[in-house]
Amino acid sequence: MAETRPTATVKTTTSVQPKKSSNMIAWIAPVGCILLGYIIWRFILGADANFEKPDTAGGFWPKHEGPKGGLYRMYEGGIIVPLLLATLLIVITFVVERLLTISKASGKGSIAEFIRRVQFNLANKDVDKALAECDKQRGSVGNVMKAGLRKYKEMITNTELDSDQKVLNIQKEVEEATALELPMLEKNLVFLSTIASVATLLGLLGTVLGMITSFAALGAEGGGNAAAELSRGISEALYNTALGIGTSAIAIICYNIFTTKIDAITYGIDESGFTLTQSFASNYK
Repeated sequence: MAETRPTATVKTTTSVQPKKSSNMIAWIAPVGCILLGYIIWRFILGADANFEKPDTAGGFWPKHEGPKGGLYRMYEGGIIVPLLLATLLIVITFVVERLLTISKASGKGSIAEFIRRVQFNLANKDVDKALAECDKQRGSVGNVMKAGLRKYKEMITNTELDSDQKVLNIQKEVEEATALELPMLEKNLVFLSTIASVATLLGLLGTVLGMITSFAALGAEGGGNAAAELSRGISEALYNTALGIGTSAIAIICYNIFTTKIDAITYGIDESGFTLTQSFASNYK
């Protein structure tokens, strides 16, 4: 009876290493923006010098009267105003953070041109020049392409695997590199998408609270003075709506811009994987 031997299992290593990244800004920024929003509302908009009848006793929420300018009327919008200011500051913070991150992930040139240059070098079987192009391009597409090219180069000299297995190894390497890049691109966008809805609701809440206070004053005082007080109260309450809608609009616009840029980078990553597998399959059958 013939002796059977177990087939050897070929183990392939990956050049993709997990990225060490902290997201402390997601914890620090909201708390810091809430504190800064209150400071702006209480000590800048609500400074004693900005009112004809300041509440010099101070405290958490001084009852100033007679704002000297239209901007300072925002203070009389109530305690919702610092929360709305905080949401605006959070949007600005994460817009800047995402802008820097996505700009870096986009690389140093056109993604389409970069892929064409890599395709040209691979067609000439010059993997080293293709790797050099990745070092020039950088960004998420460059990183994924570089990881795939390293495996591509390794598979060229591999004699233990057949052509289909080599292509699968290259594809797996690209998928692992992609899995490390995409979370970095989409991180913290949840703040913009959430504030896009919450800011409007906060603005409406502030307006409703202001209207309740105004109509309560109308019912208590009566007469022409009460009508003037009602008009003033409505005007102040609408500052909440304006600030909430404005913040929401900024968040929505920036969120859509960033998701569009991320889609373009993701498409480039997908095209990179397709380029590597098709090139290897045609050049090294």
